[in-house]
Formats: sequence, structure tokens, C-alpha cells
Amino acid sequence: METAQSRQQAAPSAFTAFARFVLCGGGVGLASSFAVAALASWIPWALANALITVTSTLLATELHARFTFGAGGRATWRQHAQSAGSAAAAYAVTCVAMLVLQQLVAEPGAVLEQVVYLSASALAGVARFAVLRLVVFARNRSQIAATAGTARPVHATVARAAALADPAALCRTA
Repeated sequence: METAQSRQQAAPSAFTAFARFVLCGGGVGLASSFAVAALASWIPWALANALITVTSTLLATELHARFTFGAGGRATWRQHAQSAGSAAAAYAVTCVAMLVLQQLVAEPGAVLEQVVYLSASALAGVARFAVLRLVVFARNRSQIAATAGTARPVHATVARAAALADPAALCRTA
């Protein structure tokens, strides 16, 4: 039977993770932009954006757990909750961008709306990548703590290295 530890993959490099993030998150984001536009023809834009944001965040979090950050399986509830926090910030950024557009342009066309929405999403996405990589999908902290517990303290390592360099130093008093 496969254990969680054996499923754990090596963490991809930052560049690889970012490329995967752009592929997964960007693909979901692009599809979401069209879904928001379509849904906004039936309901208010902010509500359409909220519904699509929730759905796309669930999907993207699963993709990021399985593929982008090499977490080795499905996203946990904790990861979904933390990801939702970063998605809420991204939602706020896209809403503010669209409100500013509405204030600056009386009747913006669909293309301009898409450009503004996707630009705001890209900006929020870069910040979201950092949060997901450094917080949400960071390697299990208990494993890091356990590994750190087996390591020698820095002062012991320095003292041993000094003793190897000058064994007589161990006999001298300060």
C-alpha cells in the first residue's frame, strides 16, 4: 500500500513550479475569464466573478497539489482553505480593476474588459504563486522539524571542525 510519505515527490525547482503554475493556473484562469463573461450576461458581474472564483479555485488547488508543487496527491482541507485566502485577495484585485475600468470608461467593450480582467488576474497570480509555494504547499513542517532535530547544532559543528583543525585547542582554556 502506498503511504503518504512514499507518494511525496521531490519539490520542483522554482522555475519548473512557476511554469506549471502558469500552465495550470493560467489555463483555469483563461477558461474562468470566459465563464465570468458568459455568466455575467445573466447575473451581476461581481456575483458571476465570485461563483467562478470559488469553482476555479477548487479546481486550480487540486491541480497545483497534484502537479504544480509536487505535493504527491490531493489537496488537504487546510490547503484548500489557505488557497481560498489567496484567491479572495485575487478576487478583490479583479473586482477593483473592473470597478476602476467602469469609472474610467463609460461603456467598455468586451475586449477591453477581458484585457483588464486578465491583466489584474496575472498580477494577482504572481502574488498567489508566492503564497502557494512558500506557505500552502511548502513541505510538511513536521518533517522539516524532525530532520532538523537529528542535525547537530551549529555551535557543536563549529567546535568539532575547530577541534579537527587544531586538536590541541580542546586542551586549552579560554
